[in-house]
Amino acid sequence: MAAPDRALLPQRVNEYLDYLFNVKNSAKLTIEEYARDLRLFFAFYAVSKHLCTPDEIEAGAPLTCIDDAVLSDVRVGDIYDFLTYCGSDRGNSMTTRRRKSSALRGFFKYVCEHMGYIESNPTANLQIGSDKKKLPKYLTLDQSRALLAAVQGENAVRDRCILTIFLNCGLRLAELCALNLSGIDLNERIMRVVGKGSKERLLYLNDAVVESIKAYLAVRPKDGLRGADRNALFISRLNKRIGRQAVQLMVYHYLGAIGLQGQQYSVHKLRHTAATLLYQYGGADVLVLKDMLGHENLSTTQIYTHVNNEQLRRAVDNNPLNTPQQDPKD
Repeated sequence: MAAPDRALLPQRVNEYLDYLFNVKNSAKLTIEEYARDLRLFFAFYAVSKHLCTPDEIEAGAPLTCIDDAVLSDVRVGDIYDFLTYCGSDRGNSMTTRRRKSSALRGFFKYVCEHMGYIESNPTANLQIGSDKKKLPKYLTLDQSRALLAAVQGENAVRDRCILTIFLNCGLRLAELCALNLSGIDLNERIMRVVGKGSKERLLYLNDAVVESIKAYLAVRPKDGLRGADRNALFISRLNKRIGRQAVQLMVYHYLGAIGLQGQQYSVHKLRHTAATLLYQYGGADVLVLKDMLGHENLSTTQIYTHVNNEQLRRAVDNNPLNTPQQDPKD
């Protein structure tokens, strides 16, 4: 879903989005999500307070009615009403509602505490339930091998390289599409990745990744590339930097080829897979995973440290105190 036209947003929202970009160095996708969330909230609020009509919102009317006086009238109950609407009428999950609440918290903290446009922050006492903890869905080792073996066709070398990087390096979709030739050193076996908030990290490349990149570079298009596309690692059939949608469709195609289509598997699940396999088979601890995945908080990484029942059984059996103790009276 495209970000809303900035001309349709309240003035203070546009100021906040600029603040996120220029001061907080927030990721482009995060800013776009917050823009959508804040547009939706203020459209909901404006209609509920009869500041404009649903037809005007539907027609894309700019929210010029949301000024500082209106912002000062927002109460925490209005935000709860909005989150309830998102859950009941729009079918938003708890995860999505938590993101919307984060957008609202950040905005009202900015206009109240940072800029002083309003005196009271309506999100100060905002509470929302935590997500139900779910183990991340991932491919097994055998499924991962089957996925790589399923690659065929005109772009097989490129597609296999993309899947190999996903499964070994745990990149996000946007990170993979943004990979540059200048950021890869096959002699030093390292790759420079630009993550969320334009933060860079270096990843070590194993043999599988090095060999797959070498194979792809031998067939990578060189003619007809223009501008920044000349530096792009992965090139589309249009001789441009490959886009996110093209990669998503490619991954879904091969997931379908091994019978995993429509089973909640996606590009992001390959990131889960890389982290899980590295933890289960590579002996990586949670701090190593945190650095590899580019997580800012350790708590985000800990969801990947789930173990299967067999691992748990072995761990319990290998406890150094797993020795029956005799009763001293015996």
